[in-house]
Amino acid sequence: MTDTARLPLPDRLAIDPRSPHHVAAVFQQDADIGIRFNGKERFDVEEYCVSEGWIKVPAGKTVDRKGRPLLITLKGSVEVFYKPETAA
Repeated sequence: MTDTARLPLPDRLAIDPRSPHHVAAVFQQDADIGIRFNGKERFDVEEYCVSEGWIKVPAGKTVDRKGRPLLITLKGSVEVFYKPETAA
């Protein structure tokens, strides 16, 4: 899939399908999404907002009573992008 055929990444996106900010069409593409927070790429982001400058990540191995991870909010510079496809 080329860059022109990809959907633009939303300002706010969540992995959890129960969230109102979950956009299933973005996750159905064959491209991986990369998130750079304060200049470093993060791989544990559950939700982000570019305009407000925050990400939500799991707080260690702590879970709530339903088994979902507890999330903490980190503020800083957020950049989202599609990872380039690697030739196999």
